[in-house]
Amino acid sequence: MDVHHSGQAGIGEHVTALRPVRRPGHGAAGSPAGASVDAEPMDPERFGSLCTGILAAIGQVMDGQSEAAELALTVLLAQGHLLVEDVPGVGKTMLAKTLARTIDCTVSRIQFTPDLLPSDVTGVSVYNQATRQFEFRPGAVFANIVIGDEINRASAKTQSALLECMEEHQVTVDGTSYALSEPFMVVATQNPIEMEGTYPLPEAQRDRFMARISMGYPDAAAEAEMLENHQSVSPLVRLEPVVSEDDVRAMASAVRAVFVSAPVKEYTVALGRATRASERLRLGASPRAVLQLLRAAKARAALSGRDFVLPDDVAAMAPAVLPHRLVPDRRAAGSGLTPAAILEGIVASVPVPTPGAPSPRRRS
Repeated sequence: MDVHHSGQAGIGEHVTALRPVRRPGHGAAGSPAGASVDAEPMDPERFGSLCTGILAAIGQVMDGQSEAAELALTVLLAQGHLLVEDVPGVGKTMLAKTLARTIDCTVSRIQFTPDLLPSDVTGVSVYNQATRQFEFRPGAVFANIVIGDEINRASAKTQSALLECMEEHQVTVDGTSYALSEPFMVVATQNPIEMEGTYPLPEAQRDRFMARISMGYPDAAAEAEMLENHQSVSPLVRLEPVVSEDDVRAMASAVRAVFVSAPVKEYTVALGRATRASERLRLGASPRAVLQLLRAAKARAALSGRDFVLPDDVAAMAPAVLPHRLVPDRRAAGSGLTPAAILEGIVASVPVPTPGAPSPRRRS
């Protein structure tokens, strides 16, 4: 077991800030429960400037991974969680650490292993002999950004410890709920399930990750640049924070304020329902998935400098947001069809709303 904490406040300081919470309700599945709604939206010019700064900072460390960096930032601004999956050694953990370093906030890292316990993640009540009372000792999840390294090397019992944290932004121990800090984001890495010593993430756990990304190998030029930049010392050591906690909250507020028209909402729902109706899928996209797809589309629109969502935003985010939630049936799996390939066909078949047109068109 390996748990690290870093950031502005140490874990001892963080304990004093904990307050039990009793929330009457948390809204619909997939809504950013516990998220700050009081932050004033950031003006577009500053929003764009900070986004450019974050991506530039990540680019100093991650050579040839601009798409992965942009998706990670999109998920952060949409107040979601990111799952990074690929073979060892392609920079999964480095991407998570680099994103965390660009924000001046508390960060914790959990190395998931078979002997990791749920209480190591969430915390535990410990009896204090001096006061003769039980005191709550927070676990590694009490940070703004939680890096879960090789999450599928832990047992399903330990993996499930993150369910409440990711969905409701709180931890419940011995009947008492403790609110997590805002912003709150889990960036988890995992190795392909075919590799030795891994436990597949259950469907309920995968559904709580807004997006999944595969890093892939860098091209020859990027790999050569990596050899040059990482020879003496890692660029991550020299990386300085670009934004503060307050900046991230204001940027997330600006994303929530992005306008979504009724046709775009209907298009998003149609995509989700089409996955459930597909004969090639045993499990389609959940209502939570549809909500998170729209939130991701709003973040993409904001990153593109727009205050409104286009159908293309929804379609562009679908390959990152939906495939890891889909389960193909035996016939499709036996023929080698992946969820991503099935989704590609579904997106192409769902009519796309066109402004001012009497009837929708289809994606080519």
